[in-house]
Amino acid sequence: EVPLGDQSVINLNHSPYARLKGVPVRAVTIQDGFWERRRKVVFERSIPTIRKLLEAHGYIDNFRRLAKHTDVPRIGPVFTDSDLYKWIESVAYALESGDYPQLRAAADQYVDLIVSIQEPSGYLNTYWQGDKASQRLTPEAMDWGHELYCLGHMSHAAVAYYRATGNRKLLDAAVKYADFLVDNYGPLKKPLLAGHPEISMGLIELYRTTGDKRYLSLAGYILNGDPRIKRDPDRVVYTFSGIPFRTRTHLEGHAVRAMYACSGATDYYLETGDPQYWRTIQTLWDDLVTTKMYVTGGLGARWEGEAIGAAYELPNARAYAETCAAVGSYMWNYRMLAATGNARYSDLMERTLYNAINVGMSLNGELYCYYNPMEFAGKAAPNRHSPDGKVRNPWYNVLCCPPNIERTLGSLPGYFYSISKDGIYVHLYDNSVLRWHLEDGTGLNITQKTNYPWEGAVDFTIDPAEAKEFTFYLRIPAWSQAAKVTVNGSPVANVIRPGSYLPIRRKWEAGDMVRLELNMTPQLLVADPHVEQNTRRVAVLRGPLIYTLEQIDQPGVQTLSNVSLVIGKNPANEFKSEFRPGLLGGVVVLEHPGVESDLSHAPSPLYQRISTRKEAARKQVNLTFIPYFAWANRAPSAMRVWIPYSRN
Repeated sequence: EVPLGDQSVINLNHSPYARLKGVPVRAVTIQDGFWERRRKVVFERSIPTIRKLLEAHGYIDNFRRLAKHTDVPRIGPVFTDSDLYKWIESVAYALESGDYPQLRAAADQYVDLIVSIQEPSGYLNTYWQGDKASQRLTPEAMDWGHELYCLGHMSHAAVAYYRATGNRKLLDAAVKYADFLVDNYGPLKKPLLAGHPEISMGLIELYRTTGDKRYLSLAGYILNGDPRIKRDPDRVVYTFSGIPFRTRTHLEGHAVRAMYACSGATDYYLETGDPQYWRTIQTLWDDLVTTKMYVTGGLGARWEGEAIGAAYELPNARAYAETCAAVGSYMWNYRMLAATGNARYSDLMERTLYNAINVGMSLNGELYCYYNPMEFAGKAAPNRHSPDGKVRNPWYNVLCCPPNIERTLGSLPGYFYSISKDGIYVHLYDNSVLRWHLEDGTGLNITQKTNYPWEGAVDFTIDPAEAKEFTFYLRIPAWSQAAKVTVNGSPVANVIRPGSYLPIRRKWEAGDMVRLELNMTPQLLVADPHVEQNTRRVAVLRGPLIYTLEQIDQPGVQTLSNVSLVIGKNPANEFKSEFRPGLLGGVVVLEHPGVESDLSHAPSPLYQRISTRKEAARKQVNLTFIPYFAWANRAPSAMRVWIPYSRN
């Protein structure tokens, strides 16, 4: 059994098909810098305020009504139990990183409340206990009722809280619920359906924690689907479940469900090595990155069904790109990275983390984005996520995104490094200290010093407990057009191409220094021609950050819809970069020459011959770009990621 303190976010220590093993959250201390500031906001403001909102909106009372046997009606959507579970998981990661006695006390109280309503059979769900008990776990209810989804999040919370505190009350409750399913459902028993496929990840993590292989088998059964449950084809698409996972050929349907299903399927592969699963997972990943992903790493083109669109269907203003889908993609790519050690997965993790996830929480930690457009007019038409037209809000009745962000940023230290048979991989960069060991038990400390992502230099101090030969795998991000690496001041020859891990094998001694220098020159990105909305448009990338125009930063510009970049022979070198410590918590802004077209003249015909069309007058302007994650943190303002361009 792996000691609690040695278990990472997902415990891969005994996973036979994991090339890389994680390090615990507590093994990495993130110090003052980009992510430390964001995580401080999570622990000191986001987690406490979400708790207050869960209380104020009655979501915790859903448990109390059952504990006290009152007739008070249940409040909120069917899946609200999962919001409390994700909140507890977030607290668990906070406790692995620091001392938060008030959060610990509140979480302990909630754990006691949760387990107090568990039925003797093991069943536990506030929506389906009481007057709806006769409908629970029927094929009709499982299609939409989120019973297994809530158990999946309960399992993640239970495991994380057990690892952080040693309190196994919630873990015992999750095990009891899983045992109830194992005893009563599956082949030759009653059928199960995952209407939201989070359950497979939760069951497999229970297996990794307890060693009970029945949970792995049940996860495989659910991933395969049960042919006894006949389903409408549209529901099979929407839920991304109900048919054998290995028969999938492309991503479709509800984006979050698809990402959770892929994550669970990758977990299943890491434990079983099933080659059909691996082929399917790779096919789906290729489909994601070549036809269906936003430049930020976001996923989900359609508001209807919160769905992935067709190939190259990537609208800007109507982009859904739900924050939870980005979290799901991040989890999936971490599992793919563990299976392969391939930097293309950690590159996508980084882009998704800095842009598609980070944008989901405001700089003050109290406002959240459910959807994340690539273009915004300044105020949205009232919709189910923005009743007043604001893209950031403190509360959503569907509260999945805020605690998902909190648990992701809370667990972030556990994603910085991985251990392999021959050494250690470094995936993410920020001021931090790793205190851990190699696979053979040799103690190892690694200190990072950097001003990343604003600057491209990262300095590492390698401190093994004793002189030791091993390989230090250094990620060279794909976005860097070139990189320089030195060891103790001497250049490393033949630094491999960006988008790979540079293996540095030597006998390391305490105090050895590695310096990585990345090229931070801004870059202009173009989309595949099939993405018709972005024809003759560019997006701006600097380091791992996607940049955007926000109207508030463009004095003298009437509307962003009329501006374009003016590009010369070497457009990247035409950017001016400046760090502004007083802006948006301290960011690097980019400035670039552009023009604004004057379209204020009398309306022209809707359609006319090209020979009679008059070009609008244009004036030169200086356009100022900010990081995408920081938009919508000031006054309401229009925003655009993809900008038209013309050449000198």
